[in-house]
Amino acid sequence: MKILILGAGQVGSTVAESLVSEANDITIVDSDGDKLHQLRDRLDLRTLTGNAAHPSVLEQAGIADTDILLAVTQSDEVNLVACKLAASLYNTPTRIARIRSTNYLERQEIFGADNFCVDFSICPEQILTEYIVKLIEFPEALQVLEFADGKASLVAVRAFEGGPLVGKPLSFLRTHMPQIETRVAAIYRKDRSLIPEGDTVVEDGDEIFFIAATDNIRSVLKEMRRMDKPAKRVMIVGGGNIGRRLAKALERDYQVKLIEYNKKSCEKLASELANTLVLHGDGTDEKLMQQEHVGDVDVFCALTNDDENNIMSSLLAKQGGARKVIALINRSAYVGLVQGGKIDIALSPAYVTIGSLLAYVRQGDVAVVHSLRRGAAEALELVVHGDRQSSRVVGRRIDEIDLPKGVTIGALVRGGEVIMGHHNVIIEAEDHAIVFVINKAMVRKVEKLFQVNIGFF
Repeated sequence: MKILILGAGQVGSTVAESLVSEANDITIVDSDGDKLHQLRDRLDLRTLTGNAAHPSVLEQAGIADTDILLAVTQSDEVNLVACKLAASLYNTPTRIARIRSTNYLERQEIFGADNFCVDFSICPEQILTEYIVKLIEFPEALQVLEFADGKASLVAVRAFEGGPLVGKPLSFLRTHMPQIETRVAAIYRKDRSLIPEGDTVVEDGDEIFFIAATDNIRSVLKEMRRMDKPAKRVMIVGGGNIGRRLAKALERDYQVKLIEYNKKSCEKLASELANTLVLHGDGTDEKLMQQEHVGDVDVFCALTNDDENNIMSSLLAKQGGARKVIALINRSAYVGLVQGGKIDIALSPAYVTIGSLLAYVRQGDVAVVHSLRRGAAEALELVVHGDRQSSRVVGRRIDEIDLPKGVTIGALVRGGEVIMGHHNVIIEAEDHAIVFVINKAMVRKVEKLFQVNIGFF
């Protein structure tokens, strides 16, 4: 597949890194030649320096025979113009634009065929905000990911010494929770993936991914580990796009304090937010943290554009007694270094966002993609089509399907019902299969497995 990416920032470079390993023909355009040089040194792709909204640049980049255009520059206007040009002049089949401004997002007709011709729009800031809201709603979780329009959820938790699962095999779950259907999709132990079997014994520190109907998530969490008291008080450092959106999303249901360094921004935030206490100050100021009683905070979120400041303010907050700390880390190399120590959750915006783009790029009918473990693994929601003759999965029990090693069918969503992926469950046409792929290199095999033979059409 020929893919043209406009913008070599965090989102563009992360998408390129993910897709180039899957034998795609990738070209990336950016006005910053240094960024492109660094990407070219690391990845097998073509780069072009120039303005992504100029027809001559798009032509040099090969827009004429491009299958998918991903316009993910920092400028909404450049992204919109590029999509319009791609549709009007070059008839590019699929056009995806990154849009940050709510002025555009609130007027969906702007993206239609009569205007800017955007097939799909994504807003990384909004995706990240919704992701953090889920982490605050379930303070015990490391990740909460939804499938099938919210009917099923995949949740990651860390097992702890003395917890109900530690020292017991996974088969214990069925006897421990006979009334609730859940399934462990994967276990990571010291950054090494384990294929979960009934006799797999859970150890202290294991990162466990389990799947269940969303309505049952809180009950499963209660049985899997000691429940934290519900979060009530949230402190946010950084009043940029993400901090502002998060405060707005939380202020009805939580007590929210927001610390912002820029005085003018503070004044603007105070006028926009109805029930959030906006404070002018530095999130790395220990005295300010003490004055604002950081020790009483249930969830502390460091969301500035500066990784180092986010790390330092999170460490200060944890030292000061904050129960759970979340730090936004743009440099993906930092994420693995800091998460799991004093900082409970380190978020990479690019990896949180990338799933929304991958769903449009994957082959077959892929409804949802979530990137896991900093891009090393994926969870996919695949819509099953065909019949027993045209499909390699329809009409077969899960244990009859030739799944690649490290791939787990965690659950099926059939109509409104969530069915756990036990070995004797038979897959039917139009089921939504939620598949966990421990090694991303296996994704292409999974896509082919779920594709219908061409004779079906």
